Amino acid sequence: MARLERKEDRSRRTKRGFTPLRRAVQIPVWGDLGIRLSTALGLIFMVVMIHWWDRDGLVDNLDGHVSFLDVIYFTMISITTTGFGDIAPITDRARLVEALIVTPVRFAVLFIFVGTAYNFLIKRSWEKWRMARIQEQLTNHVVVLGFGVSGAEAVEELIERGTDPATIVVMDTSEERLEQAEAMGCNVIEADASRDENLEAVRISQAQTVLVSAGRDDSSILIVLTVRHLAPNVPISVVVRADDNELLARQAGADNVINPVRFTGLLLAGSARGAHIAEYMSDLASVTGRVQLVERPVLPEEIGRPLSDLASGGRGLRIYRNGAACGFWEHEADSLQAGDLIVEILPAENSLADEEVD
Repeated sequence: MARLERKEDRSRRTKRGFTPLRRAVQIPVWGDLGIRLSTALGLIFMVVMIHWWDRDGLVDNLDGHVSFLDVIYFTMISITTTGFGDIAPITDRARLVEALIVTPVRFAVLFIFVGTAYNFLIKRSWEKWRMARIQEQLTNHVVVLGFGVSGAEAVEELIERGTDPATIVVMDTSEERLEQAEAMGCNVIEADASRDENLEAVRISQAQTVLVSAGRDDSSILIVLTVRHLAPNVPISVVVRADDNELLARQAGADNVINPVRFTGLLLAGSARGAHIAEYMSDLASVTGRVQLVERPVLPEEIGRPLSDLASGGRGLRIYRNGAACGFWEHEADSLQAGDLIVEILPAENSLADEEVD
């Protein structure tokens, strides 16, 4: 029951992270700038025409004649709120036009120019400064390249397992996906993960691990190649969906290759042999289950002990010694050595707490 409540709570949190359906309009920078300036000039031209149409309501205190050049001059000093006073509205209609038409246009033009200055100058400078501050603190972090279904689930599971979202960097080309990752508390960057400069921007060589899930096997393998070139010693895990691409991913430099199609097949085959095998394998893979699969280095006090006698109290399943896997039934597991990696099963902390409450 407690496990079901945890899954429902997790589902609610995930749903809150999604943004409403919308279609992004891709406009070049100079196109956006041109639209803003054209709108401002269009509004100014409209006010010029209104003043020219109502020029009889204006008076020129210098020569008493209001020319078209005087109208342009009066429009500009009105829009910019300079107000020298040499030309002024004298009729009620002209003053009403200034109050109801020119004043809103004045505010609109000011907002356009202020917004343009913010987007093209202040905002870009601020983002560069903020990114530089974040980059200075990036070390031993987790880099997630691709935030589709697999990437999002991986990040959520990492956070559930206790990873600080501030130590996770998500790179994707989709603004909507990055908004979801940012809502989780992660650092985000909208960029192509196959480009060297983008990976260097997130200090890929200083990462703790890299998770690659680009959605396409060819893209994922290219990203792995690029990451391995820039970070020779960083562990890389990648998702591929075709069996014949697993070898290519390993040759590209991936340390772990996950095939979700094959894993699904294993779950299906396991369910055919027993009703609870698939459920238990899901428990092992998720922090919300009653048991947890853990990989860790051997502890100093465990050296010389058998795999069945671990200091953590867990059930040892396998050791990795010099790159080779040894099962708990093999004689290598009779005595642990320095440098061994242990794979064990532990009771999940949250399930133990639930049992104590029950």
